Amino acid sequence: MGAYKYLEELWRKKQSDVLRFLLRVRAWEYRQKPRITRLHKPTRTEKAHRLGFKAKQGYSVYRVAVRRGGRKRPNNKGIVFGKPKHHGINHLKFARNLKSVAEERLGRKAGNMRVLNSYWVNQDATYKYYEVIAVDPSHVAIRNDPRINWIVDPTMKHRENRGLTSAGRKGRGLRRKGHRANNIKGGSWRAAWRNRNTLKLKLKR
Repeated sequence: MGAYKYLEELWRKKQSDVLRFLLRVRAWEYRQKPRITRLHKPTRTEKAHRLGFKAKQGYSVYRVAVRRGGRKRPNNKGIVFGKPKHHGINHLKFARNLKSVAEERLGRKAGNMRVLNSYWVNQDATYKYYEVIAVDPSHVAIRNDPRINWIVDPTMKHRENRGLTSAGRKGRGLRRKGHRANNIKGGSWRAAWRNRNTLKLKLKR
């Protein structure tokens, strides 16, 4: 086994004494830092490389803290001036996962970068911490690399906002293939539902 395989096994056993101690100490450190912090190198080297990171110019890694929990509806004093159906305030859940929220926040902070992927690094009672891999599309090392220069294309601008990253695709229900994916034909289950429920009449000419 190579070194990365050992690292992978170490991170798999998150309740081992070693990792529990490391995560507890790091969680304290992360709490003292800003919510979005640029890193010199990824915390989980093997995971970052599996998701497309290269230790070369043009690649950056940021750690993003996202507050845990559901989405409380932002109504003043919890008053909804409407029907009882819409009176819920507390027990609501946000449609997307916290990982995609972390990617979106970094995309807003580093507007000149393209979000490639992200992975979990830590969590405590209040926050979940993700490391987000970002790529500089104007860097010559990225533009000249045939394995990554697809991200330079203008259609890849703010892909994290349009559900094109791995976390975003999961939120859209696109992790399935074959006959299990019948309900997401057309790009998402919303698109499939719209196609099924739209009355299409042939135009008589």
